Amino acid sequence: MITVYGIPNCDTVKKARVWLTSQGLEHTFHDFKKHGVPAERLPDWCQEVGWEKLLNRQGTTWRKLSAEMQAGALDAAGAQALMLANPSVIKRPMVEWRESSGPITVGFDAPRWLEYAKN
Repeated sequence: MITVYGIPNCDTVKKARVWLTSQGLEHTFHDFKKHGVPAERLPDWCQEVGWEKLLNRQGTTWRKLSAEMQAGALDAAGAQALMLANPSVIKRPMVEWRESSGPITVGFDAPRWLEYAKN
């Protein structure tokens, strides 16, 4: 099963979910706003894709953080703590392909996703 993580009002998450449905790919949606970030999965995500890629420093949430909070995210531990406290700083969508045993992707990339969908 494919799991899409994000927030429902994010345009990229909406686009990704529509794309998955249009490809006939069953998936579940994990809403960070309602269910938070799964703390037990976050270290694996950071290890696989890198905390630097997972942490969205371009978004509105990041820009609204205090300089002190931003400075606390200079390493993996600090970034993970920030992501747990402020899920909207995670780049979206975050996708686990084939539950916890498959690859993890960050952001929407239809050509790349087609490769994952075939497996």
